[in-house]
Amino acid sequence: MAAAAGSSFAQNARTGRAIVGFPPGGTADSVTRMYVERLRALGAAQMVVDNRPGAGGRLALENLKPLAPDGTAFVITPASMLTIYPHLYARTLRYDPLKDFTPVSPVCVFPFGLAVSSKHPAKTLQEFVAWGKTRTSVDWASPVPGSMPHFIGTELARMAGLNMSHIPYRGSAPAAADLLSGTLQAVILPLGEMTAFHRAGEMRLLAISSPQRLPRLQEVPTFAESGFPELVHEEWYGAVLPGGAAPATVTALYDAIVAAAATPEIKDALTRIDISPLTVEPGAFRERIARETATWGPIVAASGFKPDE
Repeated sequence: MAAAAGSSFAQNARTGRAIVGFPPGGTADSVTRMYVERLRALGAAQMVVDNRPGAGGRLALENLKPLAPDGTAFVITPASMLTIYPHLYARTLRYDPLKDFTPVSPVCVFPFGLAVSSKHPAKTLQEFVAWGKTRTSVDWASPVPGSMPHFIGTELARMAGLNMSHIPYRGSAPAAADLLSGTLQAVILPLGEMTAFHRAGEMRLLAISSPQRLPRLQEVPTFAESGFPELVHEEWYGAVLPGGAAPATVTALYDAIVAAAATPEIKDALTRIDISPLTVEPGAFRERIARETATWGPIVAASGFKPDE
């Protein structure tokens, strides 16, 4: 069945391109390459990764938009480019997520975590909030301004009544390094970027944004059980084709992704970086994008954040 799914996609796509909007080496690129490798193994031998970094991931989608919807190219994109950017770049966004693209399926999902240095006095999120209220301001960072963890932080500050000063960074690695050095007082980053530091005792994870505690991190509570039930947010990476793709093309790619996600190679590789495989049927995936886009609108507006468009 897996081989049939891969062969169907390979025959449909001929020479396929998986476009990724970030440079080689990052999480989005790594996840895309994991899936491309599995798709090749399932029969899509001509699949290649095409890195088109720029504009916070928008450039890949802008490149995909005018292409023929024949299955020869698709994008694996973080959710934010489809669900948050329409609110963030309302005047300048060059694509409509549901009109210009055909949703196929998510490929994985992961939460974010709030962490402090191991030298920080707070051992829990409640202690962090109490500590923050004794200070004029709390300097914290997210990996990218206008990203999902940025808005999780602004929501936390609003709900907890804290004055938190957001320090924008270009990526998780430099933000994590500055937390360890004492330059920052807190970070909200993709969970997989921090678990090694947490297990080594160099960082302390106070809360994660998943619906439940994770099996590999049973000691870390969720935001919800720490008193912030609204802060349940997970980022998925999802595959989309150009708009107007034929049902047969969508089904072929969806079946191939489902087959790849079920392989031990994908499951093990994602688990090592605290990411979970996830697939959703194309129709339900379209509904999820629309639902999450509506959810993020008020959050972005309440943050008051205005990017340099």
